[in-house]
Amino acid sequence: MTTTSTQVQLVRRPQGWPVPEDFRTVTVDLPALDRDQVRVANEFLSVDPYMRGRMNDAESYVAPFALDATMTGGAVGRVVESTSADVPVGAAVTHDLGWRDVAQGDAAQFRVVDDGVSLSAYLGVLGLTGFTAHLGLLQIASMQPGDVVFVSGAAGAVGSIVGQIARLKGASRVVGSAGSPEKVALVQERYGFDAAFDYKDGHLYRRLRAAAPDGIDVYFDNVGGAHLEAAIGMLRRDGRVAVCGAISGYNDEHPQPGPRNLARIIQQGLMLRGFTVPFHLQHYPAFLADMRGWFAAGQIAYDETVVDGLDHAVDAFLAMMRGETTGKTLVRL
Repeated sequence: MTTTSTQVQLVRRPQGWPVPEDFRTVTVDLPALDRDQVRVANEFLSVDPYMRGRMNDAESYVAPFALDATMTGGAVGRVVESTSADVPVGAAVTHDLGWRDVAQGDAAQFRVVDDGVSLSAYLGVLGLTGFTAHLGLLQIASMQPGDVVFVSGAAGAVGSIVGQIARLKGASRVVGSAGSPEKVALVQERYGFDAAFDYKDGHLYRRLRAAAPDGIDVYFDNVGGAHLEAAIGMLRRDGRVAVCGAISGYNDEHPQPGPRNLARIIQQGLMLRGFTVPFHLQHYPAFLADMRGWFAAGQIAYDETVVDGLDHAVDAFLAMMRGETTGKTLVRL
């Protein structure tokens, strides 16, 4: 019976880019289960851009990681011990007790999922990643059939799904930006975007204008910074922006300057709206209805970058932040 858990803790607030010395790995003894609790052997852990913000001691929509405490995040695994009738031994479950090989807690913290697909999909296309894409595009940006949609970070976990949902929901043109020629090819050939460009190759606004010469109606922002400024410059009347992330500035020691063309928000009647998933859970059933159907029909392509071993979890996180991964970045235990 597993009685210990190896866990990754934050021991220092990063200044700029995180370094290995900001973390430590510990092994803790697990207490015996209380009533209606479970113990789970994690199989996959999720590493996500939002975790960088939680490493700062700053006000946000979610509390920062505490120092000298184990970090949390999405994970999926299998129950190895249980005192709960609802979450039995052998069940596959998702939960938020990542950054550790064995998780333990009240059964209410764990959600039983179907064993019929790869468990890793519940951290990506069938989980928070897919829901973020669906919510931001359809509810926050109110994409309509016929819209021209631009997605930054289009080869990433969320961005790659956004473009495909836009296509399935009737966008007239879907354009994406990515960080290398290889990723640009992937975005077009595998994810079905109509056009894509390498944002590192030339003037970003000019590349966007060439890819969407008649302008855009919706921008799904994963990057912020210069991408947001370029998108504001290309949005047509009553254009909408779903602000999901701003990864270009997460590791900056000083705030990035804002877009220089904010007057266009007034001139074009634009809407920019930020969002985080916990405040919009009422839309989760609509996401599941759509995504389960698309997934079962093979209409959604998804990719994973899998790094093996809890001892490489920090490496996986940093590679994802540097844009070195494709699709969903996961740690396999």
